[in-house]
Amino acid sequence: MSAVVSNLNAPVLVLNRLWMAIRVTDARRAFSLLVRNLAEVIHTQDNNYNSYDFENWAELSQSWHTFKGQHYQKIHTPRMPLAVPKIIRLFGYDRLPKQGVKLNRRNIYARDKSLCQYCGGKFPTSELSLDHIKPRTQGGQSSWTNLVCSCVKCNARKGGRTPEQAHMKLIRKPYKPKRNPAISIKLSTNRFACWQAFLDNAYWSVELK
Repeated sequence: MSAVVSNLNAPVLVLNRLWMAIRVTDARRAFSLLVRNLAEVIHTQDNNYNSYDFENWAELSQSWHTFKGQHYQKIHTPRMPLAVPKIIRLFGYDRLPKQGVKLNRRNIYARDKSLCQYCGGKFPTSELSLDHIKPRTQGGQSSWTNLVCSCVKCNARKGGRTPEQAHMKLIRKPYKPKRNPAISIKLSTNRFACWQAFLDNAYWSVELK
């Protein structure tokens, strides 16, 4: 049962009617849209894009060898097994999200790959904090270019000083991502490599939901 629940939470890239990436949803929501005929599955194979409605996708899912080597996940319903789609396309939605990439702790950690930007060490999120490069006590603002991941030790060492004042050096200059950095992390796995073609041309405010 836990595997089924986990696979229903699998991320699915959502395209609008114009084939542009607009958000990432979970498999449970994706299947709901497919069953109501509000979307279709986009399946990539041999650099071709094939579309399937829910009935045809369910039929294709019965031939599991079709998905061999493509890192698809599967759920088992009372009637049949179903492959979890990686990409769906909405039929009646052609708008794009207006908001930019949100400045929040999760996105900064994702941008910096959970690496301390002073010592370069990789840490669990429980051992990371956000550091204002120019301290707020010196007029520094909370912005993409003034916030970085820092381990607790480096943050304590730096204190209320700038890196120059603390004789510390950033390993990389902070920047504002053009798209949600959490999506880039998912793309590092083969399972989501088929998203790349759509995200390369995606609107910069692709949103996770």
